[in-house]
Amino acid sequence: MAPLTYREAVARGIAQEMRRDDSVVFLGEDVAAAGGVFKTTVGLLDEFGPDRVRDTPISEQAILGAAMGAAMTGLRPIAEIMFSDFYAVCWDIVVNEIAKSRYMTNGQVTFPLVVKSGNGGGLRFGAQHSQAIENWAMAVPGLKVVAPATPADVVGLMAAAVRDPDPVLFFEAKGMYATKAEVPDGEIVDELGTARIVREGGDCTIAALGMMVPRALTAAEELAREGVEATVVDVRSLVPLDTTTILDAFSATGRLFTVEENPRLCGWGAELVSIVAEERFNDLDGPLVRITTPHVPLPAAGALEDAALPSVARIADTIRRSLD
Repeated sequence: MAPLTYREAVARGIAQEMRRDDSVVFLGEDVAAAGGVFKTTVGLLDEFGPDRVRDTPISEQAILGAAMGAAMTGLRPIAEIMFSDFYAVCWDIVVNEIAKSRYMTNGQVTFPLVVKSGNGGGLRFGAQHSQAIENWAMAVPGLKVVAPATPADVVGLMAAAVRDPDPVLFFEAKGMYATKAEVPDGEIVDELGTARIVREGGDCTIAALGMMVPRALTAAEELAREGVEATVVDVRSLVPLDTTTILDAFSATGRLFTVEENPRLCGWGAELVSIVAEERFNDLDGPLVRITTPHVPLPAAGALEDAALPSVARIADTIRRSLD
């Protein structure tokens, strides 16, 4: 067991799978000698060489076109789209090719590829470099979507994603790259489609994802000092979605709050709320409440960005007022 930053965990997860399987290759902009713009790939070129760790042109279409072709012909590529916002440049390849081709070939062609990207706000990068786009991804049939919140989960879910036969979009919380936590030694392999209960309480349930998980935990601790005990569920995987764990956690308290970085309209929290209302309506003890970013482009100004993103104070206050 050793402390590892979130960004170091990304490199460790990729290296673990590249050591295990020679068919795993890595490509993206400035990922080789530079170690990635967010320094999430430091050391990979030195260990695995330029045949398996390749810098690409500044072209998201080229990156994903090459990754798709590599996956179709027997490799297991990991491709980096530097900022998740830049999926907008290559979304046609993701939606109409990568997501659908296994289905359209009746399984004759498989696509075991991972696309990783820095996702979300909190770093003052402005509206075009701060979007949380996991709601875009989960709306597309044929894609798997994960968003780890801890360094250990980064390693384990990266391994699960690389070993999966389907395309996986792997969202890294940019605002958490510098955070540090203990990570077990040795090989770590997690499972896609599994949520995790990271705190237990009997008064309400909070479901959170990515950078919102530590904020939800801090808000829960603040509420606990006032006598309100919250269960916190780290959703971790949006597709597949672990409805069993989430629904059971909700039913145990009868109150659900979702905390998401997505803009409010059509966020993953809305889908989760609809599932709860449809499948566990009789367990409801109060309104289902979504805590989100407003449906606005994310501001670059620090005070405005902080006001837009769900904060510990807003999470705690929303829950406090709803339970009163």
